[in-house]
Amino acid sequence: MEISPEEAKSQKGCAVKKYVGVGVGIASLITENLLSHPFVVLRRQCQIQNNSTRYHLFPVTLLPVIVHLHRRQGVTTLWKGLGSVLMVRGMTLAVEDLITKFTPWPNTTLAIITPFYSASLVETVQSDIASEKPGIFDVFKDGVCRLVNWGSSQKGRMLPVWALVVPTVFHGLLKYLFSLVVRGGALPRDLMDQTSSQEIELTATLVGLFSADVAFYPLETILHRLHLQGTRTITDNLDSGYEVTPILTSYEGVWDCYYTTLSQEGVAGLYKGFGALVLQFAAHVAVIKITRLVLTEVSALVQSNPSLPSPPMMTPTTSAPPPHLSQKTYLPY
Repeated sequence: MEISPEEAKSQKGCAVKKYVGVGVGIASLITENLLSHPFVVLRRQCQIQNNSTRYHLFPVTLLPVIVHLHRRQGVTTLWKGLGSVLMVRGMTLAVEDLITKFTPWPNTTLAIITPFYSASLVETVQSDIASEKPGIFDVFKDGVCRLVNWGSSQKGRMLPVWALVVPTVFHGLLKYLFSLVVRGGALPRDLMDQTSSQEIELTATLVGLFSADVAFYPLETILHRLHLQGTRTITDNLDSGYEVTPILTSYEGVWDCYYTTLSQEGVAGLYKGFGALVLQFAAHVAVIKITRLVLTEVSALVQSNPSLPSPPMMTPTTSAPPPHLSQKTYLPY
């Protein structure tokens, strides 16, 4: 059955828009797992510094620090630990897939990954100029060491893994459920246009992730301090960006860390580095908007030039969500 030129043009435009949605989803995935890493490093370094005088609650205070770090240590200083973070994320997905095949408890993945997350955290916050460069597989070696010493600490003030598992799993589950609730509330119930559905779903997911990070930011700060305690980590001093500072704490657990932080640093101490989180999501939104703008312009060029090949038609079935929506476990980073 032949179709009219108007219908052919309409189908071509619809197909191009769908490819724009897929391209934006891929750009969002890359941003979330790769381009956001420098802001994650800044946030974590701020959170663990209990003696710092600058809290960096707003993005503007971090800008001169970033400049100082780059001048002193080079542009790679904010990309440290990226390899270990990606390895732990891949390990998380692999363990989760394995667990779901044999047990009905996929969320136990967070408990198994906890010691490896601790090892990865150290690599992302330690100073490049005061610490040895970690090896490619050091995150696995250190994680296994902490896993073997499940019931006791390896050295000094380091907390045993069992003391970290419960709050880490609790934190991950709460963020996952909270983001689902926010995302569900942001999605309209009657969406007939598949292309609009992809765009709104991506926006709703981003809003859900940001809301969960904001809501549980104080708990994340506490967890990062507990994970790092006793590791003899030396990190960059983010009061100036020129010096380094050792992390020396002696918390007994979650509640002791919470009350100690409140008494010594105030409520704002639980939100140290919040400006880095704002920068992270602002950059994420900017990448999505720029990608959508570029792909929309390219699609307009394709539609206006009949000599260019049309993308293959996509059947109007239920569309797959953007790549980053397929994760089942909310990773603790």
